[in-house]
Amino acid sequence: MDTAQRWALGLASASSFIVALDVLVVATALTTIQRDLDSSFATLEWTLNAYSLAFAVLLPVGAALGDRFGRQRVLIAGLTLFAFASAACALSTGVGALITARALQGVGAAMVLPLALTILGTAFPPRTRGRALGLFSGITGVATFAGPFVGGVVAEGLAWQWVFWVNVPVCAVVIPLVLRHIPDSRGPGTKLDPLGVLLVTAGAFGLVWGLVRADSAGWVSVEVITSLTAGALLVALFVRHEQRVPAPMMPMRFFTIRAFTSANVANFCLYASLYGTLFLLAQYFQEVLGHGPLDAGLRLMPWTGTLMVCAPIAGALADRLGERRFMVVGLLMQGLAMAWLAAITASDLTYPDMLPPLVIGGVGVSMAMPAAQKSIVSAVAPQEIGQASGVLTVLRILGGVFGIAVLGAVFGAFGGLGSPTAFAAGFGPAIGVAAAFALLGSAFGLGMPGAARPVPTVTPRAT
Repeated sequence: MDTAQRWALGLASASSFIVALDVLVVATALTTIQRDLDSSFATLEWTLNAYSLAFAVLLPVGAALGDRFGRQRVLIAGLTLFAFASAACALSTGVGALITARALQGVGAAMVLPLALTILGTAFPPRTRGRALGLFSGITGVATFAGPFVGGVVAEGLAWQWVFWVNVPVCAVVIPLVLRHIPDSRGPGTKLDPLGVLLVTAGAFGLVWGLVRADSAGWVSVEVITSLTAGALLVALFVRHEQRVPAPMMPMRFFTIRAFTSANVANFCLYASLYGTLFLLAQYFQEVLGHGPLDAGLRLMPWTGTLMVCAPIAGALADRLGERRFMVVGLLMQGLAMAWLAAITASDLTYPDMLPPLVIGGVGVSMAMPAAQKSIVSAVAPQEIGQASGVLTVLRILGGVFGIAVLGAVFGAFGGLGSPTAFAAGFGPAIGVAAAFALLGSAFGLGMPGAARPVPTVTPRAT
C-alpha cells in the first residue's frame, strides 16, 4: 500500500469502527439502563433498533449525498452529526429521549459507513481490494463484537452515559484527519429519491414494530397483524417504485446479478444470526449466570479474537480462491455452532460448556464477512461501487434489526426475565432460530462465485 491507501484504509476503518461499535455498545449496559430509566424488555430492543433502523434505511441517502455533493464533505458532516447525537444520548433523562437520540445517531451513521466503504473501494484496485476489505471487515467486525464489551466496561466502571460520551473525542480526532488526507470525490450525479426513502422506512418500521409488539399484544392481535401486513405492502411498493423511478436509491437491476443477490441474501441471514445472538447472549450472562456488565462483555471476547485473526486472512484468500467457499463454510460453521449452543442451553449451563460453540461460530462469521463484501462490490462496475456498497450495508443492518426482533419475539414466546430458568427457557429456542438463519444463509451462498474473476466494466446482465 502507498501512503494514500494507508490513510484511506485507516480513516475509513476508524470511521466505520465508531458507527459499528454503537450498534451493540448498549447490549451489556441494557440491564443498567433498564433499572435507571425504568424501561421494559421491549423498550430495550428499541434502544438498539431505533439506531439500526435509521442507520439502515437512510444508508442509500448517505451514499447518494456523497456521490452528489462530495464524499469527503458528507463523511465529515456525518461524523459531526454522530458526535452531537452521541452527546444527546448521554444527556437523556428518559427512555423516550434516549431512543430519539439513538435514531439521530443512526442518521449520522448512515452518512458515514457507506462513504467509508466507497472511499476504500475506490482507493484500491480490484486485485488487492479483497485484502483491503478483509482488513476493513476485521476492524469493523471487531467494533461490532467489542460493542458489548466496551459497554460493559463503561457501565460497570463509570456510568452508562459514558458509553456515548466516548464517541465525541474520537470524532473530534478523525474529522480533521479526513479533511487533510482524504481527497474529495464524486460519483454519478444521481437525484435523491425521497419517496423511496419514505416507503422503505415505513415498511421496515411496520415489520419491526409488529415483531417487537407480538409478545405483549399477541401474534393474532389487530395491532400486530396490521403492522406486519402494512410493512410488507409498503416494502412491496418500494420495490415496485424502485423499478420505475429514473434514479432509484436501490437499483433493482443489481439483483439480476447472481453474485450480488446471493451474497446480499446470505449476508442478511449472517447478520440476523449474529446480532440476535449477541443481543441475547449479553443478557444471558447477566440474567442466568449472574455476571456484571464487565464480566458479560469479557465472555463475548472469544468472538472478537477470532474475527481479528480470521477476517483479514479470509479476505486475502478470497482474492485467489473466490468467495463462495468462505461464505458457505463460514455460515455452516455458525449455524452448527448455534444449534449446538441451543441444544445444551439450561439454567445451570456453565461458560466453559458454551465456549467451544462460541469460538467455532466466531471463526465461521469471520470467514463469511469479507467474502460477502468482496462478492458484492466486485459484481458491479467501478463507478457503481458506491450504490452497491449502500445496498450491501442497508441489507446487512436490516438483517441485524430483523434478527433482534425475531429472536426477541421467540424468546418472549417461550421464556422471560422473571428468573434464570425462565430466561434459559426462551434463550434455547431463540438461539435455535439464529442457527436456522445461518444455515439458510449458507444455502444462498452457494450462488456466489466459486472462483476469482475480473471486475466488470459495465453492469452485467442476468445469466
